[in-house]
Amino acid sequence: MMLHTPTTEAQACAVVASIVEARVPLAIRGGGTRTGLGRPDNAVSTISSAGLTGITLYEPAEMVIGARAGTPLKLIEETLASRGQMLPFEPMDHRALFGSEGEPTVGAIAAGNISGPRRINAGAARDSLIGVKLINGRGELVKSGGRVMKNVTGLDLVKLVSGSFGTLGFLTEVTFRVLPRPERIVTLIWEDLADETAVALLSGALGSPFEPMAAAHLPAGIGAEQARTLLRLENFSASISYRAAELARLLKSYGRPALVEGRASDSLWREVRDAAFFAGTPEAVWRLSLTPTSGPQATAAIARTVPGARWFYDWGGGLVWLAAPADGDAGADAIRAALKPLGGHATLVRAPDAVRAAVPVFEPLTEPLMRVTAGIKKSFDPEGVFEPGRMYAGV
Repeated sequence: MMLHTPTTEAQACAVVASIVEARVPLAIRGGGTRTGLGRPDNAVSTISSAGLTGITLYEPAEMVIGARAGTPLKLIEETLASRGQMLPFEPMDHRALFGSEGEPTVGAIAAGNISGPRRINAGAARDSLIGVKLINGRGELVKSGGRVMKNVTGLDLVKLVSGSFGTLGFLTEVTFRVLPRPERIVTLIWEDLADETAVALLSGALGSPFEPMAAAHLPAGIGAEQARTLLRLENFSASISYRAAELARLLKSYGRPALVEGRASDSLWREVRDAAFFAGTPEAVWRLSLTPTSGPQATAAIARTVPGARWFYDWGGGLVWLAAPADGDAGADAIRAALKPLGGHATLVRAPDAVRAAVPVFEPLTEPLMRVTAGIKKSFDPEGVFEPGRMYAGV
């Protein structure tokens, strides 16, 4: 496979134009940490953002940062931390789940809309993404957005590109809104709650005025023998002390929570963020999105038809990470059948290539939505060279 590593936007435009002329399927790579996400790669050429690095804009007072797409996420986070700031959406690191190496890049975070536990309160990556530069399927450099968040009438290209996994174009630069880092972070932990009870607790907390920034439930056997229900609070120390006490009082019927902070709290949420409980196993891993209160109903239905399935809940129950045997269809039919009456959808995040080639990795679209999706793809990438079929077969 031919690898192209341009170091300027002009070089990247020339590479894409030559690929389009030759009509060669083209894969897009950043740090190579998420190559197992999506349908198997059928490209014969690759363009890498590794040569496009560096922070292009950082205005701490305006709380905005911009960088070339190949810039390591670690550099962005260290730069922000030096000024007491952070990316709001706590991006997941897939290296543990995929057993991959390399460094996650800021462009891949934008392209995949990669978010973590804080999403339930602070929004997803696309909600903080305010500007992009990308090269479309005509070899043209397109810029959308800028340094400030504005209301948009018509096509919001920034939001459209985020979550497209490189199928619409090659990102060369991205700009994010940032937030101050909290002074203190604590985690409240309840033990031995059943799934339904735990989700009711999380729902009560998230509906309260005490503003949990993350809410998760780890059933028994997920990282510990006992089930654990987690709420994370962030802010000034005085605020944390008050809110923790009020939440414990509000939720006293569920028992008295333990309070953890520092490294123990950080490590626990890192495991939740990265689905690290499923690292190093041969299982297929699914990401289920549904209304929080229906999470336990969905997992109970799946457990009846997918022997050996195990799971944990994030986003107050609205995100379920589920591991299942990787043979056959990795439980795809049963999982999606369980979610359909609940209005949820499922993404196959990790599985062997043969399974990802045979099973729809992303939730199958209805015919009208598939027609719209194919039309958008055609308008950005007329020759279909960018990541063909990565999200949907035939698109």
